[in-house]
Amino acid sequence: MAEVNGPKIYTYLFDNPNLPITETMVNYWIVMVFILFLCIFLTSRMEKIPKGKQAIAEKFVLMIDGLVEQNMGPSFRSYAPYIATLMFSSVFGSLASLVTLRSVTADLNTTLGWALMTFVLITYTKIKYHGLGGYLKGFTEPIVIMAPLNLLSEIATPISMSFRHFGNIAGGLVITTLLMSALSALSTALHLPIPLFQIGIPGVTSLYFDLFSACIQAFIFSMLTMAYVGAAKD
Repeated sequence: MAEVNGPKIYTYLFDNPNLPITETMVNYWIVMVFILFLCIFLTSRMEKIPKGKQAIAEKFVLMIDGLVEQNMGPSFRSYAPYIATLMFSSVFGSLASLVTLRSVTADLNTTLGWALMTFVLITYTKIKYHGLGGYLKGFTEPIVIMAPLNLLSEIATPISMSFRHFGNIAGGLVITTLLMSALSALSTALHLPIPLFQIGIPGVTSLYFDLFSACIQAFIFSMLTMAYVGAAKD
C-alpha cells in the first residue's frame, strides 16, 4: 500500500545526504523503460499500409500533430515530440499505481520539473519572436507600475501548472490509501476471515483516481503547455 507521507528514500548517491535516490526516481526509470519498449514495439516492422499496432501508433502521432497545429499553429509542429513525451510520461507515470508502484506524478518534484521545462520554452519563444528587449518590455505593459504583478504572473505559471497536476494525483493517492486502511480496519473489527470490504469498493474508486484522473490531468497539462507556449509568440 502506498504511503501518504511522501516517496521513500532508498539510498544516497555517493553517500551524500543531499543526493537521495527516491522511490519516485526509481519508479520513473521503470516508466521510461516501459515507454521506450512500447515505442519500439509499436514502430517495429512498419509497412506502407498501416495496420494493427502500426495503425495505432500513426493515429496517436496524427492526433498529437493535430493538437499542436490547432493550439499552437503550424510553425510549432516541431514541438509535437515534446508534447507527446509529456502525455506519455504523465499518463503512465500516474497509472504506475495500478501495478503497485507509487505514482511519479504524486511527487511535486516530477510535475515541477515538467513545468519548469515548459517555462523555459515559454521564455525562449517570447525572446525568439519579440527579441530580448521586447520580452523585457512586456513586463511594463500596459503601464510600468504593473511590472511587479507581471513578473509575479510569469513566476506563477510553472508553479500553478505543477501544483494542479500534483495536487490531483497526490490527493487521489491519499484518499485511496485512507480508504484502504479504513476498509481493512473495518474488516478486522468485524473479525472477518478475509478483508471482505477491500474487495470491489477500492476498484470503483480506482477507476476515477487512477485511470480517469490520470488521463485527464495528462491532457490538461499538455493543453496548458501548448496554450502558454503558443500564446508566447503573440
